[in-house]
Amino acid sequence: MGERLVVLIGPTAVGKTKMSIELAKRLNGEIISGDSMQIYKGMDIGTAKIKPEEMEGIPHHLIDIKDPAESFSVAEFQQLVRPLIREIARRGRLPMIVGGTGLYIQSVIYDYHFSDAPSDETYRRHLQHIAQENGEMVLYEKLKDVDPKSAERIHPHNVRRVIRALEVYHCTGKTITEWQKTETPELLYDAVIVGLTMEREQLYQRINERVDQMVAEGLLEEVRALYKRGLRDCQSIQAIGYKEIYAYLDGHLSFEEAIEQLKQNSRRYAKRQLTWFRNKMAVRWFDMTDFSKFAEKRDEILQYIEGKLQQKTNI
Repeated sequence: MGERLVVLIGPTAVGKTKMSIELAKRLNGEIISGDSMQIYKGMDIGTAKIKPEEMEGIPHHLIDIKDPAESFSVAEFQQLVRPLIREIARRGRLPMIVGGTGLYIQSVIYDYHFSDAPSDETYRRHLQHIAQENGEMVLYEKLKDVDPKSAERIHPHNVRRVIRALEVYHCTGKTITEWQKTETPELLYDAVIVGLTMEREQLYQRINERVDQMVAEGLLEEVRALYKRGLRDCQSIQAIGYKEIYAYLDGHLSFEEAIEQLKQNSRRYAKRQLTWFRNKMAVRWFDMTDFSKFAEKRDEILQYIEGKLQQKTNI
């Protein structure tokens, strides 16, 4: 096994940021962001990025490393994080991956070889053109025909993943699900994987309140700055919180409708995150529904992590 590693996952708005700081302080940890959108500079409010004053001196990695015009892939995340884990461990600190982008985190801690996944840029461009000309649902229907299992997992509007699944099928004749089955992933680290969860109604209420807070903090101004730069067909602008405000700035929705859609999309995303984590990773879940018992829950999680790390050291 490799280095010791703590992974803290969970749906949006469940309280990962606050918990991660509390744990890192007690575990001598450094935090690696496991969020596919917090890598972008200038996208702070909409991605609920941790503020410098909230870090309490804990080093954070992989935040603000890309311009919103740039793309970012799972493979790139994997290439950046693995050396970081080694480097943090060499300094005698405990690496902690914290975030909600399951596929990114999975790609790091398991032995997946993304470079082996076949690709065909011409075909990908052809599919992008179809989506622009005829709408994204045309591609989604195509995916449902050739790979219904992936279609169940992938949101119809996540065009990038729909295209990727179609591309793998085009190149190999296998669905992405079948292709992934040929991979036998092994856990690369002495990892303790902890998940935060919450009763659904409470989580949805927190999500709604968080969106209202984002608006109060200046979400509209943040998105307008990107809009004025002419950023359009970028990966970053597909993020929840940005695409809805773009629809408002384009005149397709009223501001109230955009915010309502943002809340709804965030709630649906949280539901998908929980489903994904439960199906894909061996997680020890802790319920955060009663936030007044935060300190008790923190101590319980800490005890669990320390016990697991001790076991791994003794093996």
